[in-house]
Amino acid sequence: MAQKGSPSTSQSIAPLRDFLKSESAGGAVLLVGTLVALIWANSPLRDSYFELWNSHLYIHVGALHLDMDLRHWINDALMTIFFFVVGLEIKRETTSGHLAGREKIMLPLFGALGGMVIPALIYVSVAGSVASRGWGVPMATDIALAVGLLSTLGKKVPSNLRSFLLGLAVVDDIAAILVIAIFYSSGVSGSWLIIALLAIAFTFALQKMNLQMISVYVVCGVVLWFALHEAGVHATIAGVIMGLLTPLIPKKGTSLTDSEEDVHPNSPGSVSVLEWLEHLLHPWSAFVIVPLFALANAGVEIGSDSIQDALTSRIAWGIFAGLVMGKPIGVFLASIFAKRIKVAQLPSGASKSQILGIGQTAGIGFTVAIFISELAFTTEQHRTEAKIAILFASVVAALLGMIILKFQKENRS
Repeated sequence: MAQKGSPSTSQSIAPLRDFLKSESAGGAVLLVGTLVALIWANSPLRDSYFELWNSHLYIHVGALHLDMDLRHWINDALMTIFFFVVGLEIKRETTSGHLAGREKIMLPLFGALGGMVIPALIYVSVAGSVASRGWGVPMATDIALAVGLLSTLGKKVPSNLRSFLLGLAVVDDIAAILVIAIFYSSGVSGSWLIIALLAIAFTFALQKMNLQMISVYVVCGVVLWFALHEAGVHATIAGVIMGLLTPLIPKKGTSLTDSEEDVHPNSPGSVSVLEWLEHLLHPWSAFVIVPLFALANAGVEIGSDSIQDALTSRIAWGIFAGLVMGKPIGVFLASIFAKRIKVAQLPSGASKSQILGIGQTAGIGFTVAIFISELAFTTEQHRTEAKIAILFASVVAALLGMIILKFQKENRS
């Protein structure tokens, strides 16, 4: 019988492999949540769908109170965990992953920036006169669906191209977080912002003391979330901040070991607090929170009237063109430009057509695009038009990306 704490009782993890595996499988669950939402919202039970998500939940603790409908509890509170995992992934990738070091980050950085600027410009040129705040919607990439698509292509997509897509998505997430924090937050309250800054400072101080009591950090995170919510900064940013503040020091009292090489050169095989949290929370994010978000937000009525409205909507066409055309063009041109000015090299063996295919795959916006559309548009009609455009654009981008990548060979020259 194995004794407690012996090596045979340990569980080996590989953070990057496990992350991609969960994202790929989570993409399938996300699609199920989306289909259920669409079927429910267009069935004879449609009224129950909208009544459920519009029902209010009131929380009152002393002088503090929150009153939001169920959809906003998911979007503003539960999605904070999703953004916490995003923060963890950003920190891991930029410290010991595919974005660690100048040479590794330059190509995804250029590609992602091109894949955000061009879609935003396309949207503004098409719909800027109608709803200018929607420019952030076509900038987003849904990593779960994009990684899931590549997994269906198997060996047709080399591992270095998957890494390029992951790098694109991570930089894209960073930009989306900044866009949400800067452009989609309401008037900022100075007093609550000071409380938020104090919560961040207190969390940082606890880390300097090497405190690993998770419950204390949860309290800090809740205080930060509420302070940002009351300050007028979108509260999900609290998740990103706490993720970025999570230390890379070895986790005490865990049987997990890290099987990936060269991640912890000073402590080989150890699992950091960051990796432990990502291993614990990422499955909940991928298989529960994001599909639940899709269930609550993707349910739009798709009938002849709504389709006709979308077909004549500048908002819908701006988003559709931004995701389907702007993303691949932006990623492709920016990547080639980075190569031309010799600040980055294309993935080894990759052809220009494959770079275009990866850019096309990045046009699958979905989760974050829908999230931003809820913040960018103030009328339900505009949100519906945006969501219909996101749904159709993501499908078209996925199909085109699959076609481009499936029928392209690696560049052996």
